[in-house]
Amino acid sequence: MTAGGKVDAEARRAARLAAVQALYQMELVGAGAGEVAEEFIAHRFDETPTDTEFFRSIVEGVPVHQAEIDKAIAACLSQTWTLARVDSILRAILRAAGLELVAQRDVPAKVVIDEYVGIAHDFFAGDEPGFVNAALDRMAHRKRAPEFGEPVPDGELDF
Repeated sequence: MTAGGKVDAEARRAARLAAVQALYQMELVGAGAGEVAEEFIAHRFDETPTDTEFFRSIVEGVPVHQAEIDKAIAACLSQTWTLARVDSILRAILRAAGLELVAQRDVPAKVVIDEYVGIAHDFFAGDEPGFVNAALDRMAHRKRAPEFGEPVPDGELDF
């Protein structure tokens, strides 16, 4: 590891990016989380240092918490948009980030937002990263209100 945990941060970023790709693949072909995670680990993690346990926790955690994550994402969308109308890559980004915000609280919300906005920039050159930023910011303020010095909104649980 280099000073400041740079290798760990890079390995986590690689895990997040791979998790988004895996979630996209799962939705596209209907494959299960375990099967897709094993495929990625066996065939795609050779060259880039990747935190495989973190990757697996996202890929396998999203289906477990998907109802809550999708509900949280839907609450962040305008009334004229449904989750089904959101681009499939954007859905994968929002679901991976949503898992971290809803069920994995070891990383501060602002870091989660920054990481996934960066991933959105990897895929999109238009307005999509701004959309991801706005949606995740709304979700973080609802799901992790105390991190922003705010009271927990009605109907939201503080873990």
